[in-house]
Order: sequence, then structure tokens, then C-alpha cells
Amino acid sequence: MAGPAAASGAATATATSASSSMASTIRAYSLPLVLFIVSMYFQLSVIPKSFPPSHYDVVGLRRHSSIEEVKEAYDNISSTWSSEVQAPNSLEFIKIRYAYELLTNPSWKRNYDIFGFEEQIDVIEKLKKQYAGESFSSIDLPLLESAASDSEDHNLPVITSKDFQTMFQENKPWLIQLCSFGSKSCDQFSHAWKRIAGLLDGVAKTALVDLEEIQLATHLAERKPTGKPFFRNGLPSFVAFPLGCKSVKCLVRYEGEPSVDSVTDWFATTILGLPRILYYSKESLGEKFLAKVSLHKVKVIFFSKTGERAAPFIREAAKKYWAHASFAFVLWREEESSFWFNSFEVESAPAIVFLKDPGVKPVVYHGSFSNSRFLNIIEQNKEQELPQLRSTTSMQLGCDAHGYSRAGYDTVTWYCAVIAGRHSPQLSQMRGTVRRVQEILSNEVESIPADEEQSTAPAAHALKSKRLTFAWLDGEAQKKYCLFFLQSETSYETCGPRTDMTDVPQLFIVRYKRNVTEESEKPEGKPKSIWDTLQDQDLDPASQLVAKYNGSDEIPEIIKWISQIIKDGDARDLPHYRTRTPKLVPDDSEPKWSSGIQLIPSTNKIKQSILGILHGVYDHMEDPRIGPILLLAALMSFGTIWLRRNQATPLSNQPNSKDRSRPRRRVPTGTAFNKDLPPSITDLEPRDSYEMPLSGSDSDQ
Repeated sequence: MAGPAAASGAATATATSASSSMASTIRAYSLPLVLFIVSMYFQLSVIPKSFPPSHYDVVGLRRHSSIEEVKEAYDNISSTWSSEVQAPNSLEFIKIRYAYELLTNPSWKRNYDIFGFEEQIDVIEKLKKQYAGESFSSIDLPLLESAASDSEDHNLPVITSKDFQTMFQENKPWLIQLCSFGSKSCDQFSHAWKRIAGLLDGVAKTALVDLEEIQLATHLAERKPTGKPFFRNGLPSFVAFPLGCKSVKCLVRYEGEPSVDSVTDWFATTILGLPRILYYSKESLGEKFLAKVSLHKVKVIFFSKTGERAAPFIREAAKKYWAHASFAFVLWREEESSFWFNSFEVESAPAIVFLKDPGVKPVVYHGSFSNSRFLNIIEQNKEQELPQLRSTTSMQLGCDAHGYSRAGYDTVTWYCAVIAGRHSPQLSQMRGTVRRVQEILSNEVESIPADEEQSTAPAAHALKSKRLTFAWLDGEAQKKYCLFFLQSETSYETCGPRTDMTDVPQLFIVRYKRNVTEESEKPEGKPKSIWDTLQDQDLDPASQLVAKYNGSDEIPEIIKWISQIIKDGDARDLPHYRTRTPKLVPDDSEPKWSSGIQLIPSTNKIKQSILGILHGVYDHMEDPRIGPILLLAALMSFGTIWLRRNQATPLSNQPNSKDRSRPRRRVPTGTAFNKDLPPSITDLEPRDSYEMPLSGSDSDQ
């Protein structure tokens, strides 16, 4: 019974050993096997696609044959079609005729030979379905439609290879369209390109490059791994040179669909780094735009019929005037026209509305706007009627003790009338009153005779000579500054955060006066001590005296009070009191939308980088050289692994030379080291043993 069991165990062990050996072999050859499979895929799939039959093959010619050779080959083929036996079917005729029309057009032939571009390839499939089963004589000729436009029809700059070296002398970004004047798609896009060039006028330079300029077009085209130029998305193709970029290494390619809105938005956002201006509906305009814009900013609302994104020059103005104005777009709908007319007096689109101070009538401009006209309109309306006293405007308004009057450096005494308070209906009403005072004084200067003295004349003349400025102060944001000038028990109703429902705006005038005597008596060239330097830094250069208005809200009373303050301030030689005024809380150095909007160019750059990587991988997947390279790598891997696995490894029981040359260590006997060791066969004399006499020994003698 033991025999069969032993045989069965041996068979099982043999099978297990064989299975283990097979698994080990598969693991060892897994890498070359994978390389071989992938190389076969490239050999059988990618390489045939990389070298498809050309249109030259259809007419029986070698690649890049001349137009005359194509015509001659076509005549030879068509001469045999008179016979019914040799007459082609519709599919054969369409292929031959397509190849003939393509290769006899100089522009199409050039694009096909150099760039592999044929925009009307879909014609073959359409005609196959249309004329399936019909005679070739029923097919309408010609098959392909040609474009009749040329470079003069575009009326736009066309760059040649010579111009490319000098085009970057102007310090502006460039948008270049690569096209072919014989291309139907380029011809259809010509009007859109004129529109794009008009929108970018003044912001960037635009130009065309015809594929006839082979050297320049090849330089700007994309390259396959084999080095062949091509256009991934066909024609027209767009490349942009950002500011400071003067080579193809830093150019940016447009990857989207060719349209005015998408191309312009891509260039303005990605290349120019301009902010987008959002669209708002009738319901969201008030909540998401008007309510969130800073009170000191003018609100600019564009009404558009088309819904296109803001033109680049508008977006550039939004970036330039961010400290003065905020911009929004509204899509004009006829059913909402009555609402917009009642709200802003907008009658139709396109239009621009400027919303300034509370209660001020909107300023409306109708019609389309060029770059220069739009900038003039913005410049005229960028300020509110009553400006806000802020850190960025205090010097400009002449309301800063470290500065000078708006009248100039020679003016010794000047005034700043400020209405301070928290944002409330009371403040808006008082701001309207002060605006009315300013308007009356501005008009009153012309009506006052030169020889007649009136009670309002000092204020009117001071306003005309720019020695008087009107402004308003945010008492909540500028708490320290507000309390410094008011300093009364009721100041907390005007300055600082709101603690109750009481809001009391207050009007005050600050008289600024420079000490001309002190300035003229300053010793020139004499170095100041550290104490003098610190003292000068602590005190304001101009003295300040503050007068608070405690009268009624009647406009005549306010005007009389302002005139009296100016009259007394100019006539009396008041003490020159210098102090240290708290600094105004600075505004943000960048607009709130800037940090978010400026992420758009970086996001687009990341997107462009990812697309570039994906395109690179895709292009290499179509490289016909990869198949043979992978096959060679697979064969080399197979050979290397086979040699390693079949190489004989000699086994020997003899010690090697190193072991023989090394002296053995002699272990001393009788030591504790040997006490616990088991005895060997030489340690004890076996029983029944005897000593065999040796021949030639001493015992024989």
C-alpha cells in the first residue's frame, strides 16, 4: 500500500514543481511580453494609419508630383472611361476626381503636401451617400468649392518672413491668424477677423500669416514628433505672443472654436490678464452688484443686445479705473425696456449708465462706443459729484495738512468743508444738501458783480479759486480721523461703529494754513538734530483750525456760515497751531475682485499646460517609430533574460583558493571550550580495535 501512495505523492510534487517553474518563467518574461504586445499593436494599427494611401496614389503618381503630371495622369485615366467596360463606378470616380481637383489647385496642393491639410475631405463621404448606385456621369462637377478671396480683400496687415523680425519693436502683445487665402473656411472667417482686430485696436496688434509664406508658417505651426508641421484644429489657426515674448518658445496657441467672442475673450483673459465683467439680470443687479459696490465708487452699467463679453478696451478701462468705478453688464430685453427706463432712463441698447451719488440723476449715453470715445466718457464721469475723503484722495482734494491747496503751492490759506457720518439715509440727505450748496456757489460766482460785496461772495470766490473743497467722510471707517476733528459729546452719533439707531451727520470746516515765516527762516544747509527730525515728523506742516456747524439744514444758512468762516479765516491773524492728525485708514491696494479675477490667467495657463501634455502624449502615440523601438526593446529583453536564466553556475565542494590560503585556527584542547562538545570518532579508541603492524617498521627488525 505504501508504493502507490508514494507514487501519487511524487507525481503531485512533480506537478507542483512544474507549475511553480511555469509561473516563475512567466514572471521573468512578463516585461518583454508586454513590450512585444504593445509593439505589435503599433506595428499593426498605428503604422498603417501613419502612412495612409495618398491622393497621389489614387491617380498613380509618386508624392509631390507636379500639377502638370497630375493633369496628365488624370487625362490618361479619363480617356478610358468612354468604354462601358472600363467606366468607373461613382465611388471610384469621386476619389479620382477629388484627388484631381485637390492636386491641381496650387493653394490646396501646397497645404496638402507641406501641412497635410485638406479642409474639404468630408466631401467624399457626402458624395458617396448622395450618388450611391448612380452613374458617374450624373455627378455634378466640380466637387470642391474654391474661395475667391485674396490678401487685398482682408484689408488687414499681412506679415511676411521679413516682417517677422521687426514686428516686435512695438511693445505690445500680438495676435496672429494663420490662414490660407485659398481656403473656404478662412474666407468665411474674414469678417469675424476684422471684428476681432477692431476690438483689439489700441490694446494689442493683429496680423495675418498666409501659408504661402512657407518658412514663417512652418515656424509658427505645431510639430509632430517626426518634425512634420501641422495644424491640430485646422484653419484658421491662432497664435498669440504675450508682452515681452519674441519667439515661438513662449507663444500661446488658441485651442477653441473660431468665433469673435471666444477668441477675443481668450486673448483678453489669458494673454492680457484683463478682468472679466460679469452679466447681471434684472433681479440680481441690485442685490449682487449695486449693494456690494463701495459707496465712493461710480457704478458703470453697460446694456448689450448681443450678450457678447466685454470688449478688451472696456476690460482694460475696468482695470485702470478700479479705484474710481465698478463695471457691470446687462443683457437688454425688449420686455424689460420699461423697467430699465423707469430705473435709469435707458431707452435702448447699446447704452452706458453712470450711477454716482445717492439721489443724483443717472448719466446715460446711447449708441456704440469706440475706444477713444469710451475713455473720454469714463474720464468725464469717473468721480462722484461730492468726492469721498479717503487716503488716496486727501492730497488731490487739498484736505491734508501734509499737502497743499488745489490752487497751487503758493496758496497760504485754504479750506475743506466735510460732511461726516455713518452710512444712513440721513447721511445721503445731507450729502445731497452739500452738493446743492456746492452747485449754488459754483453758479453764483458768475452772477456776483465785481464791485458788489455779498454775504456769499467769500465762499463763491474761494470755490472758484480752488481754495475751498467739499467732500464727505465715512465716519464709521475713519473713526479716529472723525473723532479728532469733531471732539464733542455727540461725536459717537457720527463717528465709529453704529451702537444704536441714531445717526447724526455733522458738517465741519478745516482751515489749513502754512507758516510762510517759519519756512523762510529755516536755515539752509544746517543739519538737524535727531530731536528736531523726530519733532518735525510728529507735527503736520500746515496748521489746522476746525469750525463745526450747529445750525439748521437750510441751504442759505449753510452758505452764509461757510462764507463767514472763510472771511474770518482770511482776515484774522489767528495763532499758528500745529498738531498731529491721525492718518486716514488706507484703501485696499487692489480691488476685491482682483485677487479672484487674476486667478483666471493662471487657471488658463494650467489648462494650457495640461492640454499640451495630453497633446504630446497623443502625438507620440501616433509616432510610427515607436513600434519598431518597442519591438527591439522586447527582443533585447527576451534575449537578456534567457541568457541569465540558462547560464550554468558551477558547483564545487572543494574550498576555493581563498579558503585554502586562509590558515585554520587551532582550538586548544583541554579547555572549557571543548567540554560541552560531543566526542567525534577520533576522540575515543573503539572497542575490539588493534594496531596493525606496518611493514618496514621497527618491530620487524
